[in-house]
Amino acid sequence: MTVAGLLLAAGGGRRLGGRPKALLDHRGRPLVEHAAQVLRDGGCGPVHIVLGAAADAVRARADLTGCGVSVNPDWAQGMGSSLRVGLAALAGSGADAVVVSLVDQPGIGAAAVARVVAAATGPDALAAAAYGGERGHPVLFGAARWAEIAASAEGDRGARAYLRRHAGEVALVECGDVAEAYDIDTPEDLARLE
Repeated sequence: MTVAGLLLAAGGGRRLGGRPKALLDHRGRPLVEHAAQVLRDGGCGPVHIVLGAAADAVRARADLTGCGVSVNPDWAQGMGSSLRVGLAALAGSGADAVVVSLVDQPGIGAAAVARVVAAATGPDALAAAAYGGERGHPVLFGAARWAEIAASAEGDRGARAYLRRHAGEVALVECGDVAEAYDIDTPEDLARLE
């Protein structure tokens, strides 16, 4: 099984005063670089990153060596457009499944990604990390599902509608013992970065 990693890192950080989340410092490097390494360390390959806001600055500052990179010109429309761009970039890559991760969740490390990767059972696979039984990120989509997911992805909801429609098919992979599923959304959240 080849499981690709897809990192959605296009947001402009509206609630952070317009500071793109990909460029936030975490452990001495840009958050996008940290998040891409988490996907690699969790067993994903190839890893593809979707940039948007301040894409040139992100490329200039972050070491994204070994990763595919796409720029979503419609990033301001929300996560759904970035998911579509990323899935299109991975089409034809030979990947059997993809693990989708968000750049603003530094509490989710390689151990959680590896658990979700292990749930890849084939091109129809559908799995998600769970925290106390509640579905969260990262999520895994078998390649046979990509076209339908892309067609339904819109706004800031990404694949949420698809996952709701197929809730009975989602394998929940408990990760609450190895990860924390918080987002970096507001200035107060910046204290969680190291």
